Amino acid sequence: MSRARNVLFIMCDQLRADYLSCYGHPVLHTPAIDSLAARGVRFERAFVQAGVCGASRMSFYTGRYNFSHGATWNFVPLPISERTLGDYLAPHGLDLALCGKTHYVPNVAEMKLRGIDPRSPFGESLMTGGFRTVVRHEGDLPVPRHFYNEYLRAKGYDTDNPWQHWANSASDASGHLVDGMAMRNAHLPARVPDADSETAFVTDAAIDYIREQGDAPWALHVSYIKPHWPYIVSAPYHDLYRGRYEHPVNRSDIEEQTLHPAVAAHRSLRACVSWAREETVRHVVPAYMGLIRQIDDHLGRLLATLETLGRLDDTLIVFTADHGDFLGDHGLGEKEILYDEAMRVPLIVVDPDARADATRGRVESRFAEAIDVVPTVLDALGLDTAPHIVEGRSLLPITRNEAVAWRDQAVAELDYSFLHMRTALGRPAHGCHATMIRTDDWKFVDWEGMRPQLFDLASDPREQRDLGADPRCAGVVEAMRVRLNDWRGARKRRTAYTHAEADAMLYPADKAGVMIGLW
Repeated sequence: MSRARNVLFIMCDQLRADYLSCYGHPVLHTPAIDSLAARGVRFERAFVQAGVCGASRMSFYTGRYNFSHGATWNFVPLPISERTLGDYLAPHGLDLALCGKTHYVPNVAEMKLRGIDPRSPFGESLMTGGFRTVVRHEGDLPVPRHFYNEYLRAKGYDTDNPWQHWANSASDASGHLVDGMAMRNAHLPARVPDADSETAFVTDAAIDYIREQGDAPWALHVSYIKPHWPYIVSAPYHDLYRGRYEHPVNRSDIEEQTLHPAVAAHRSLRACVSWAREETVRHVVPAYMGLIRQIDDHLGRLLATLETLGRLDDTLIVFTADHGDFLGDHGLGEKEILYDEAMRVPLIVVDPDARADATRGRVESRFAEAIDVVPTVLDALGLDTAPHIVEGRSLLPITRNEAVAWRDQAVAELDYSFLHMRTALGRPAHGCHATMIRTDDWKFVDWEGMRPQLFDLASDPREQRDLGADPRCAGVVEAMRVRLNDWRGARKRRTAYTHAEADAMLYPADKAGVMIGLW
């Protein structure tokens, strides 16, 4: 039996793997997250399934690739047939509680078509994505209830939108209100103190929830909305790193000479235009670092609570992010394009079981993916991992040092139907798909209707020289296309029958139920 009785699934938004000290950042110190790495396994090559909040999270929550679940962009709902982690836990009497962000949107149109009452138990689950809401915080996005705004108003920040007016705004040297969405204001402290910040609010709610559970088992998703923009943070974090570090932008002349048309088109995005300026990088990255340090400090409070309550010994902890942030690398802002800066994320798994003792503090180089979280949680709790549906794999054989054959690639996707870059490229809404296959040696990106991208990672780990149009690499391109076709063919579309049920329908050849073909 596994020692895991509880689950703590921690996610940050837009956090690069290389912006943590346990992943090698030379200046940014993250002791709480580092302590998780010391207690568990740190996956050096963990990749998300999409560089977009909603699409990535739906793969985290379902254990399935974008290709399979279909929620390929923000606000694109999952089909009601898709099961989330909460759906797998609920039949066993375990609610998946939520403190923070999910980017989940209910498929109201399909519910209406199927006659599902949103107020019914099934309907309520579909409306929340299988989560039991403690507090939900989606920033300024439309949600049924703005918990954080309610909190701020109760604290005296009484405006129509205190999230924007207080938590994500600042006062300039003249005392004038300035918008935190404008990156030129990233050097200023947010108008709320750290204790009333978004990060503190979510952490406080998580601590209260865990304490309220007593000795009963629990599962909790703590999902921080930061360090996602607006890049503005409360004092003292706003200038903690100002002047102490300069982000080494990953961009070169050879990259410009071999630039893919899709990347060139995406650079017209406002965020990319801003981040392409050296001034933006120097000015904003210190605030980004401050937001990360703020998260780490509050995670320290959460972990201290677990230790005080004796829950560190029986809680599976997963720490990760939904995607990275370009910070000007490749001439890009945001996170959509399929470079490692956006697709590679931190992933730390702390398995409390004694069988994991030999791997504590290990740095693991095998590929992990976002879709692995669901089966890892189910496996830790001794539950069926639904292999006929879930496309990820439990990471516990790795944490427990078991000999196991493992994947040799990571896959991510981009549906840019909703980005203006498709207009510049002349692409229709139904022809805007890109798929990344990344192996030890190569990264291949198949762009629908355009030439592929190809990077020789052994000689070019920073992905600066695109070989997709190089005729000398035609054989590699063909081999990667074969990989891609094999991956597509292996997607799990038959989800209504388990593997065991399929085996049961395989009649012996001499005892077929219907004597078809009898001579």
